Amino acid sequence: MDRPISRRQLLNAVGAAGGAAAVHAAATALGLLPAVARAGQLDLRPAGDRPRHVVVIGAGIAGLTAAYELRKAGHRCTLLEASHRPGGRSLTLRRGDVVDELGARQVCAFDDQPHLYFNAGPARIPGTHVNLLRYCRELDVPLEIFVNDNRNAWVHDDAAFGGRPIRSREYMADARGFLAELLAKSVDPRALDARLDADDHERLREFARAYGDLDETLAYRGSDRAGYASGGMTSPGVRKPVRDFPALLDANFWREYMHWGELADQAAPMLQPVGGMDRIVDGFMRRVGDAVELRAAVHEIRLEETGVEVACTGDRGEVRTVRADYCLNSMPAHLVVGLRHNLPARYVRALSAPGRGSLVKLAFQARRRFWEDEQIYGGISWTNQDITQIWYPPHGIHAGTGVILGAYAFDDGPGRRLTGLSPAQRIQAALAQGEKVHPGYRQLVEHGISVAWYRMNHVLGCSTRWTDETMRDHFATLQNPTGRHYMVGDQISYHPGWQEGAIESAYHALRDIERRERGAAAAG
Repeated sequence: MDRPISRRQLLNAVGAAGGAAAVHAAATALGLLPAVARAGQLDLRPAGDRPRHVVVIGAGIAGLTAAYELRKAGHRCTLLEASHRPGGRSLTLRRGDVVDELGARQVCAFDDQPHLYFNAGPARIPGTHVNLLRYCRELDVPLEIFVNDNRNAWVHDDAAFGGRPIRSREYMADARGFLAELLAKSVDPRALDARLDADDHERLREFARAYGDLDETLAYRGSDRAGYASGGMTSPGVRKPVRDFPALLDANFWREYMHWGELADQAAPMLQPVGGMDRIVDGFMRRVGDAVELRAAVHEIRLEETGVEVACTGDRGEVRTVRADYCLNSMPAHLVVGLRHNLPARYVRALSAPGRGSLVKLAFQARRRFWEDEQIYGGISWTNQDITQIWYPPHGIHAGTGVILGAYAFDDGPGRRLTGLSPAQRIQAALAQGEKVHPGYRQLVEHGISVAWYRMNHVLGCSTRWTDETMRDHFATLQNPTGRHYMVGDQISYHPGWQEGAIESAYHALRDIERRERGAAAAG
């Protein structure tokens, strides 16, 4: 006899299929867990007659956010930045800009034109990153659409289709078609829960037909979604041939990247600042730039009973000490460990716990916008080679030239391999691998430049790697202050690698400082 499924049974089934995150989401939807609200916009109370001095280490997005908000509330800030420029990993390269990689200094050789730039750090803004978007509005940073997912871009895998690239739309149409055909033909009312009636079964079949573009016999015989082999304007469109399902499975594209554009932080529409991601840094600097000291490398942090003392060295070797009521520190956690300090041992262990990402980005100036000849306007092509991605600029359309991202290795394997090469060797590797996606690639691009974040001075890593174990054992320690010292940055968020995570981490610290100040004022 059929019995209704219980919530416990449902959650067990969801957990078996989708893991702990899926169980949490399902339990929240069922009302078994409270939904977690977003932290929302920061609204600090005016300092009034109790202004505080805050020293901020690092003029990246977290540090600039903190200084901007503290200034608005009437507090005093000192920002100490070790690099020759503000922005941290928000790095946009144009002609003449320097890549400060240890032992491998590079200078960008792009032509001097406004549309020729390379976002070597963050390069896109999801529409859900509301705080970053609000700052773009407040700081007068104009935005434009960033094309992330383009079905006309290429999918390449050496193990599939004879090593030849195919259009993303072809792969996705065929994969969905075959999957939907299997689903539609396997729907047997006798094999499903009897509580579904005949109308439900019919709707399921119709769903599968619509999803996979099946014919009336529930067979997949190709789809207009893959594009036409010929015709379609003044003559009937001729569908492209259907690829064998085993061949589609040979390409690893289905494992993750086929669904990339459906991830929460990758879904359309996405945005980018007009002229480069560092326009956001420029906006902050217009408001708080007078508080930023560049080439000020911190070498010591001392916790005191009523404040924090920070010592730094200037580019001429001069040493100075800054005493402040609080310290917000966005220096990469693994670098803090190497300073002179009196931080508690448990805190130091937590600083040492997360791993360092080895992301590599590489870009070329194109002699002409050859991808537009291939009907590609923005978006990403995927390959199973170390370069992983090729990006096409969504701006400067039909401008003649453009900067194409020739590699974005964000997994540690490809990233480590490219990091281990010299800049010249990376260029040659990217040219050779790009040839498999775009024949003749080597003759189409020039002026290559790369950023291996694992070797970048003052950073030595990118997108902090938290494991479940290190997150459980150490994250809360770093998210909370030790004395009056706070760690901030995207590293101290559940969203490492994104500017929104950096902003929210600054908010978390600033709210705690305000709470402490209110408590002190109440105590008299």
